[in-house]
Order: sequence, then C-alpha cells, then structure tokens
Amino acid sequence: MAKLQQVVIKDLRPTQLTVGMIEVADKKARLAALAPKDQADFMAAHPMPVVLGPGAKLFITDHHHLARAALEARVTNGFYTVEADLSDHNPDDFWKEMDKNLWVHPLDQHGVRHHYPAIPLAIDALVDDVYRSLAGYVRDGGGYDKTHTAFAEFVWADFFRRNIAIEDVIANFHAAVATACRLAHGPLAKGIPGFKEK
Repeated sequence: MAKLQQVVIKDLRPTQLTVGMIEVADKKARLAALAPKDQADFMAAHPMPVVLGPGAKLFITDHHHLARAALEARVTNGFYTVEADLSDHNPDDFWKEMDKNLWVHPLDQHGVRHHYPAIPLAIDALVDDVYRSLAGYVRDGGGYDKTHTAFAEFVWADFFRRNIAIEDVIANFHAAVATACRLAHGPLAKGIPGFKEK
C-alpha cells in the first residue's frame, strides 16, 4: 500500500484547467461543518494521488474538487500518495509522460484543448466548468457508474456540453441535471465510461 504523506494543500499543482464550482461548494460546505479533527480524518481518508514533477513539485492527478473545497473551507493540510516519480524529467518530457499515462487534462471550460503551460500553477486558479458540476450531479444521481477510467467525468461533461444548451444549465441547474440523467441512459451515451442502461 502506498505511503500516506501530509501536504500543505496550496503547494499542490493541478493537472487540469477546470473544476465544477457547484460541486466544490457542496464539498466545501461538508468540510466546513466538521470539527478540525474530523476535517483531518476526512482528508486522511481521501488522499490525493500525486506525481512528483520537475523541482520535486507535487502534481495531483485526481481529487481537484476536494483540494479546492478544502482551500475554500480553510483546511490547510491534506494527504497524498505518490503514483510516480518523474522529478528527473525536464518539463517537456514530464508533460509528455503525464499525457501518455492519462494524468493530465488540458481542456478548458469550453472543451478546447490547450498547451500544457496553460494549466494553472495553483489549485485556487482553476476555473469553473458548470458542465463538470453537471456530470458530478448526474453520476451521484445514478445516471452513470463511477469508473476508474481517467477523467471519465470530463468525458461526460463534454457529452452534456454538446447536448444541453448552456442557457438551460444556468437558468435551472437541477432541471438540467434531470435532463442529463435521461440523456445518460440513452443511446447517444453508449460507449462512454460508466454508461448503464436504465
């Protein structure tokens, strides 16, 4: 089992450009309601996987929403486990290796891919993608199964982005979730990781 290590959350580097801020707000509220010891226990029970990068920086490959929520709830420390040590790589080779291992997702809130330097240097610089929140709510509502496929929620977010107008998502988020749940069980969603027929 990977060794659990403590980290100052603001020192973690993201490997994506966006988070769903509605989802972050929910996690923040749950964390903020806990006593400090319970916050620490919760963070220890949800360690963030990291890859050691150039300069021994810690790049998280999952749990960006938790990290951002913890920062917003003023939780200083988290815990991590090391997935790989690429600290001997130069930046270009590091990002190529990250991409090869599906540990980076450089797509913005419009689903457009960027060069790696566009990835923020800090968790609190991640921007909102409301479709990522939509994907999280649909998953939690049973629209599709949680899967170990890398960035599956982003695949679902892009699917919903193509099929539900942004105006509808912004006007009534919960109605958009209901629409997205129906779409998630439909024929257009077959082949997306976690798909399940109703």
